[in-house]
Amino acid sequence: MFEQTFKNIDDILHKDTGCGSELDYVEQTSWVLFLKYLDDLERDRATFVELTGKTYTPIIDQDYQWSVWAAPKLADGKIDHNALTGDDLLDFVNGKLFPFLKKFKLSAENADTIEYKIGEIFSELKNRIQSGYNLREVINRIDELRFRTHAEKHEMSHLYEDKIKNMGNAGRNGGEYYTPRPLITTIVKVVDPKIGDKIYDGAVGSAGFLCEAFDYLKSGPSTSSGSGLSTKEWETLQKRTFYGKEKKSLAYIIGIMNMILHGVEAPNIIHTNTLAENLADIQEKDRYNVVLANPPFGGKERAEVQQNFPIKTGETASLFLQHFIKILKAGGKAGVVIKNTFLSNTDNASIALRKELLQNCNLHTVLDLPGGTFTGAGVKTVVLFFEKGKPTQKVWFYQLNLDRNLGKTNPLNEKDLAEFVELQKNFGDSENSWSVNIKDVDQSDFDLSVKNPNTPEADPLRQPQEILSAIKALDDESAEILSTIKHLM
Repeated sequence: MFEQTFKNIDDILHKDTGCGSELDYVEQTSWVLFLKYLDDLERDRATFVELTGKTYTPIIDQDYQWSVWAAPKLADGKIDHNALTGDDLLDFVNGKLFPFLKKFKLSAENADTIEYKIGEIFSELKNRIQSGYNLREVINRIDELRFRTHAEKHEMSHLYEDKIKNMGNAGRNGGEYYTPRPLITTIVKVVDPKIGDKIYDGAVGSAGFLCEAFDYLKSGPSTSSGSGLSTKEWETLQKRTFYGKEKKSLAYIIGIMNMILHGVEAPNIIHTNTLAENLADIQEKDRYNVVLANPPFGGKERAEVQQNFPIKTGETASLFLQHFIKILKAGGKAGVVIKNTFLSNTDNASIALRKELLQNCNLHTVLDLPGGTFTGAGVKTVVLFFEKGKPTQKVWFYQLNLDRNLGKTNPLNEKDLAEFVELQKNFGDSENSWSVNIKDVDQSDFDLSVKNPNTPEADPLRQPQEILSAIKALDDESAEILSTIKHLM
């Protein structure tokens, strides 16, 4: 149901002059979808409160509720043909609805409320749909969707992420928006966060890591009863667990909405440039138990940004890695995606950063990913798994070797990573995995680009004279065989 609806909406928006790309389709679908989801959420809240004998006070004033302006219904359940459309609909949305929703940012009690997040979302967004008739069609399609059951919410959230993936693949910013879900799931499994941990992504994008961590924690056994989450644990997940920062406006909004659609009602995501923060200003109260992140590939930062870091470099990902190391609590755990060239770059900054990582953290695991893992990103990547507070003694490497080329039509899946997850538990050796003692690594450059010792050695290249001699021997043998055959005839 959801999948076909999204396709139909894309077809409608494709005809609208205000929407020119997949980025626009996702953005405009998102705000309408969010308001419909909010309406269903309010219905669920009202039902719960009324069961307790109390009266529910809606978040949204009556004139701005979905059932009033977007989808007023007739007795038969169909949308009233007198519902706003055309210029009347545009005038209401642009002139009344958006200004009303923006005010929540100022009127909300604090930033940890869904009211504040509503205000943030509609302060950043604007309606780009220029035809009120197209907008009416989009509203009608989305009104058909239901988000009342767990199964419905689960299906919708995953299809929404598919749209985010398409948005990322539509342009050059794919790596900034979307990390393959199977890889995120695997990283979360290995890092294994616990309820009570503060989990952070400083390059949050579409919030894929935080959403997956939420799904991982809420589906696991309760730390208290062993039979599901307690009320206190659920409140902890909702309010004191997930934190993120995002620089780009659209990614920021998509990230907030993605988390809300997954079930986190008031995500602690801030619209800011993470790298503008001076590392020297980070205090213990600012630190987190877990870092999960895929910082942008290949970005370059200006000199004034580099001044915030002890190791000066223009490489965006290297600055993020310094930030992650600094912002982790002692004993904190991290899973960070980075270009594989980090392991071997010979510039002074890269060498200093590898030294910093190995001396102040236990880099216990490196997952070497094949090319094509990130659709549209022509780089090879690795995942660094480390814990802060103890120096690295030994690094376990796993090289993901697949019997196929990865791409848009043949993406990475969880089965591909199953062996890695299993072997990583005990750092087991295999054809694809091995361990390296840091004392055996060159201490002058800390080069970690270690070749798999279990890969069969290629036959050594022969000298030209040796090759020519072998050819002559084969020719002589062929001539002898032909001569023998002739004598037999």
